[in-house]
Amino acid sequence: MAQTKFDKQLEESADSLVRGIGRVLAGRDLDGVKRTDATFWRSGTRVLPKVEGKVRRRSYKPGWRRLSFRLALGAGVWEIGYLATQDLDATVQNTQELWDNREQVLATLESGGIGGACVLTVGTAAYMALTRERRELMREWVGPLHDAIHRPLGLAEQTDPRRYLHIPKNFSDDDAEIRIDLPRHLGFSRDVVTDLITQKLALEGVTFDWHPEGRKPYVRVKKTRKPPAKALFKDPKVRELVSKAPESAPIIGLGSAGRIVSVDLDADSPHILVNASTGGGKSATLRCIACQMLHHGSLVYILDTKRISHPWAHGIDGVTYCRDIADIHDQLIELGQLGRLRTRIADELGIDADPKAIGPRVLILLEEINATMKQLARYWEKIRESGDPKVSPAVDALNEILYMGRQLRMHVLLVAQSATARALGGPEVREQFATRILARYSVNAWRMLAPEVHPAPKSTKHHGRAQVVIGGTARETQMLFFTEAEAREWATTGRSATAAGKLPAVPAQPAPAELQKAAEGPQATGPDDQMPTPSTKPETPAHAALPAQQDDDADPPGTTAATSPATPVGDVDDQTVGLRQAAEHHLPYTLAALRYARANDPSFPKPVDKRGAELLYRVGDLKRWARNRPRAATGTTDLD
Repeated sequence: MAQTKFDKQLEESADSLVRGIGRVLAGRDLDGVKRTDATFWRSGTRVLPKVEGKVRRRSYKPGWRRLSFRLALGAGVWEIGYLATQDLDATVQNTQELWDNREQVLATLESGGIGGACVLTVGTAAYMALTRERRELMREWVGPLHDAIHRPLGLAEQTDPRRYLHIPKNFSDDDAEIRIDLPRHLGFSRDVVTDLITQKLALEGVTFDWHPEGRKPYVRVKKTRKPPAKALFKDPKVRELVSKAPESAPIIGLGSAGRIVSVDLDADSPHILVNASTGGGKSATLRCIACQMLHHGSLVYILDTKRISHPWAHGIDGVTYCRDIADIHDQLIELGQLGRLRTRIADELGIDADPKAIGPRVLILLEEINATMKQLARYWEKIRESGDPKVSPAVDALNEILYMGRQLRMHVLLVAQSATARALGGPEVREQFATRILARYSVNAWRMLAPEVHPAPKSTKHHGRAQVVIGGTARETQMLFFTEAEAREWATTGRSATAAGKLPAVPAQPAPAELQKAAEGPQATGPDDQMPTPSTKPETPAHAALPAQQDDDADPPGTTAATSPATPVGDVDDQTVGLRQAAEHHLPYTLAALRYARANDPSFPKPVDKRGAELLYRVGDLKRWARNRPRAATGTTDLD
């Protein structure tokens, strides 16, 4: 007898039910499509050929895990249904009670809802924060690598890259290991896969350890030609390398296989940009370069609004240390004038002259450019008068030096936490830094400062490790580390900056005397330009007792004060006074404190004259010394 339509539908439904139960018990997808190579006992690693559409993560799980989940879910649903049936009458009664007390219930639900929303928000924020690095790793590295190598390996595009690409978050560290699971057929070119992995992960100096045997073939990638873990100046070999370095090419650090990484300030790049977050070693990098320059007789100007970045440089011959924003402003203007003076001198010397004839090399250390540029702008707004330009002349002077520093032997070593075009004064200013040192950088910082190097090497947290970008090439470098004592010793045992020689005269257009002195060397600068040597004696408060000494500050009989209350403010800085008058009228210090500073602080100004037994000092020198002390002075030295 022929089957009816109802019988056929019943038979098909029974067959579908049996197949569905079988798929549930086997831990397979309920639609019957096998998407991955997962079995009942083993997890899947790849998508099977000819599978279309997105493959969800559950398709990679082994069958026993999926079966366990389904059984637990079914048991839970049955338990809920059973309890609901048993408690139906109680539920109806409770519902009536809740309706009678609906206002109280709504208030309870409102407060509970707010608490639940807060917990959900905090939990979501914590989860996003804890998984940020992992998500960035997937987005920037794992995903792009999968897109590049899934075809050469013969894997489906829908394959989850996390199933076969085992890349740790710190894969750029020296001891990190990358593992990539391979297909069993091994029908791919090792050279192609090797090149793609190296390029997409921006790896340098790595080896590939292939393991094609067995049921799970894989390749392991590890660093071999890596920079040394440390590059310390106290190492005799490193010290010998530094001693042999040319005057124009200070050593920055050591690269892979111990190769020297340096920058030639005459040939490669006249200026250097250091970009790093807090703790990235910015001050240590500046100390490394500056002490080598001082060793060869260069002049170093440290413009430090933080005031305490380079205590090793206090009192060193050839160092001018400015901490106060007013003095940083004035110093940049003077350096701009020095640059224009050297331009005239170079023009008179001609093209065949010895570059050293223009004068000693000048290195300008500009700390924390983000904060310094803002302070310079605010300071100029404060002192600017009607008719003055809107842009600070100090900023203009810095830009002049950046544009013509190579020919004038003037170099800027600039430090920033975020070297944006706005912070530096425009993208054209940033382009003057052909050498860029980046440490603990973000992806955005790399794209901003070194877009020509792609992909960006992953930042590492290895102490002292940085990327040095020169000429469109990034080199992983272990930065050379000088302790403060070593930097001071090396800076003071080389060629004296005062032996750099004088500039030749310019017959056609003689330079002003003060600029000529500034170009000749630090011996022509004011005594207040020399910063103090860290004293081994503890600092004494202003009111503390001091050793007995000759009171040469007492006014001799018949003498009068060098200044009076009627003295115009504009003329005060040029007046000469004794320490007693300075303490009473010009500085926020007691006479005892000034005497102690004169005896123990090498940066204290030298006397310019003598009146009987009393030593006289220029008021402007004393005020500048007070502003630029390592510890900020209390009060103000302004006379307005």
